[in-house]
Amino acid sequence: MSSDKQNNVKEMARQNGIVQPLLTDFYQITMAYAYWKSGKVNDTAVFDLFFRTNPFHGEFTIFAGLEECLKFLENFYYSDSDIEYLKQTLPATVEYEFYDYLKDLTCKDIKLSAIEEGSVVFPRVPLLRVEGPLIIAQLLETTLLTLVNFASLMATNAARYRMFAGKNVSLLEFGLRRAQGPDGGLSASKYSYIGGFDGTSNVLAGKMFNIPVKGTHAHSFVTSFSTLDDIHSVSLRHADCSRQCDFLKMVLESRERISEILDVSPDEASDGELAALISYAQAFPSGFMALVDTYDVKRYNIQGLFRHGRHANGHSGYNSNCGSNGRSIRNISSIRSACGYSTFERTLRSGLLNFCAVAIALNECGYRAVGIRIDSGDLAYLSVLARETFKRVAEKFDLPWFAKLTIVASNDINEETILSLHEQGHSIDCFGIGTHLVTCQRQPALGCVYKLVEINGQPRIKLSQDVGKVTIPGNKEAYRLFGADGHALIDLLQRSSEPAPEVGQKVLCRHPFQESKRAYVIPSKVEHLYKVYWNEGRICTAPKPLAEVRDRVQSSLKTLRQDIKRSLNPTPYKVAVSDNLYNFIHDLWLQNAPIGELF
Repeated sequence: MSSDKQNNVKEMARQNGIVQPLLTDFYQITMAYAYWKSGKVNDTAVFDLFFRTNPFHGEFTIFAGLEECLKFLENFYYSDSDIEYLKQTLPATVEYEFYDYLKDLTCKDIKLSAIEEGSVVFPRVPLLRVEGPLIIAQLLETTLLTLVNFASLMATNAARYRMFAGKNVSLLEFGLRRAQGPDGGLSASKYSYIGGFDGTSNVLAGKMFNIPVKGTHAHSFVTSFSTLDDIHSVSLRHADCSRQCDFLKMVLESRERISEILDVSPDEASDGELAALISYAQAFPSGFMALVDTYDVKRYNIQGLFRHGRHANGHSGYNSNCGSNGRSIRNISSIRSACGYSTFERTLRSGLLNFCAVAIALNECGYRAVGIRIDSGDLAYLSVLARETFKRVAEKFDLPWFAKLTIVASNDINEETILSLHEQGHSIDCFGIGTHLVTCQRQPALGCVYKLVEINGQPRIKLSQDVGKVTIPGNKEAYRLFGADGHALIDLLQRSSEPAPEVGQKVLCRHPFQESKRAYVIPSKVEHLYKVYWNEGRICTAPKPLAEVRDRVQSSLKTLRQDIKRSLNPTPYKVAVSDNLYNFIHDLWLQNAPIGELF
């Protein structure tokens, strides 16, 4: 192995954390002893790790977690303290020679083949194929499952958000505080980035995985200031020289001018909030991003002509009294027209006025503000309101860039919220998403399984009255066949002894369990899905850097037709078996299925 690969493996090992052999289910240890006592030490096995159903009512999944699996194999060994713990935990009848066996156990005889991390994958197609001694292959089960299950679920969830948000909207993961513990938080940050998010609020994830770290400030920062007297310093150094600007004076003058433009009295704005924004701008003059909804972005007028509520499905939206009638509302003039009154601008209040005042003063000191974050209320309406405000200020101050300030929206956002916002019309540049992303609330588990498919060269099949749980036996290869339009058409499983499908050659593809479902495919391209990543005690195909895995997700998704990826009623992607494998499955099924009796 080259020195670069050795350094890469060492770096992977350093980051491995709590993933170790005892991170497993107890029955793996008891089975290992039973295997050992039964004389199965030299038995060899093949296990497949796969899932049965795509998550989130969709028709695709993103495979992730491979790098962590390789870390685990690289570092697999039972420490002295592990052995002592097992001696105390297992029954006293367990022979001490078994513990000696465990102490010497490594993954040097394991061979792991896998689909490339970041690839789009489908039910029944094994993500990992583990070959080697039965006992060690069995001991790997639970840990490999926990490394792949959440990683793939999280990457898939993130990829769906990226798809529905669109390529022109940034996505930030804000979920650490809502995640299932520290490890869940770190994993969510890593795999949401793989799935297509642009950054995270999680500082440790940024350090460990080189993910861009983003954030603004909390409402507590704003509410910690009460008056302008709380400002520590009234000055700010100019960006282009050493001159100290009277920043407070400049902000107050800007607020007076902007209040006239927007027809809003400065008395409607909170001086405590202004003090907070000034202080934050002084700390980060080149990265000023402010939370603007602490004390309101809008005001309810006394007639209640523009009341805001929530739809029955829980998503924010326009009240029917405003007469929007389902139309997209993309600017203030259309909102004013829909609501039927001419004093709409007067609904502006504290946050936007104070932000604009600080941003204009920053500009006079040679800096450019970044934008705002909205964390409550009707996000579609408020984002349009903010954008129109920025455009008016940009026009009056002759600052074209001001109209393009970034608008970030947060507040319990999920897939449906994003789709609803697109339908309503909004001016949001970036979504900060936490709870629904990192907890995968729509489906909390992927359901990967790890099944024995071969022992000592003999195929094994698991039978069930539920056909969905019948396994596909034997050592298999997987191929992706592409159609004439360049899109992925079908995934084909076949026995490892069969020749690979060829471009331009007719291939019979069959449903594994339904005899009448079959079709010929003439592929324009054939992709062999498996590579050997671990063999003879070492990594033989190095995992790709996170950024490349992230790119792989998007390029892999582009190979699917749009109807397979759509949110509502997506078209199922087909997974088939070769004619040879089909006959093999059903012959083995008949051999193993018990024959009943009629009375």
